[in-house]
Amino acid sequence: MTQKINHKNILGFKIDVDTYLGMKRGVPRLLSILSCFGIQATFYLSMGPDASGRAIFQLIKNPRFFKKMFRTNAGRLYGLKTALYGTLLPSPLIAISFPELVGKMIAAGHEVEFHAWDHRRWQDELDKHTYGWIEEWFEKGITAYRKLVKKDPSSFGAPSWVIDDRVLEISQKYHFDYLSCTRAKEPFVHEISRRIEIPSNLPCFEEIGVHQGVSKIMQILKNGGINVLPIHAEVEGGVWSKYFIELCEEVRRTDFEILPLSKIRALLETETLPVRKYHLELLPGRASPCAV
Repeated sequence: MTQKINHKNILGFKIDVDTYLGMKRGVPRLLSILSCFGIQATFYLSMGPDASGRAIFQLIKNPRFFKKMFRTNAGRLYGLKTALYGTLLPSPLIAISFPELVGKMIAAGHEVEFHAWDHRRWQDELDKHTYGWIEEWFEKGITAYRKLVKKDPSSFGAPSWVIDDRVLEISQKYHFDYLSCTRAKEPFVHEISRRIEIPSNLPCFEEIGVHQGVSKIMQILKNGGINVLPIHAEVEGGVWSKYFIELCEEVRRTDFEILPLSKIRALLETETLPVRKYHLELLPGRASPCAV
């Protein structure tokens, strides 16, 4: 059964903060843009080390990753320092290095949820790590989140939409109200954890290209219903911010109501949602499979 919500068109902005630069520069820029449009978003924060430089191993092993980096001009998006963190440069801590900025996000009415402890190692190596490593990863990240935000997180959004059965089992320990860990067309209930999933159904700018990105996203929105746009602080809060502003202007001309994800969750009834089992799939424009 497809969920119906008061005949309204709903849009959520899911903003992932994956790097130190994204937190330091991208988040303030996004806060300014969102304030101008009166939009409240849901930020998923990486708490711990920025080990982005370890992506060099993906450049060697994964030709698709090299093509993506070249196509998106990653050097301009992320900067030289980010490309060296965790290899030639020590890994700075991401969200927990900016308590005042997190306070500003919350004071502005935005939601702050849990995204990661070590984003890069999860993204690249989850399948190689043990059950215990995943448990420790969650414990480090949630402990840092509690220290920073002074409460338990209501949601978890997996790095790069990468999960497995162990992740869903361990996530139950933290009693998340909902998850946002997959790419799918509509909300559903996870078969394993029985948690509601609010997936990202719209493509990222990096996947479709900024020059055509706004028009492609607006074309999908014509279908109406519940939509979630994945945003990256390093990208839409960086050199591609003008395209994000253009998208906000286009959305403002529609009848879409932009809500943070917790308010979308409040509109959903578990018993009316389909129960589904995720699988991993390589989506267009991505370098590695994600949960769909």
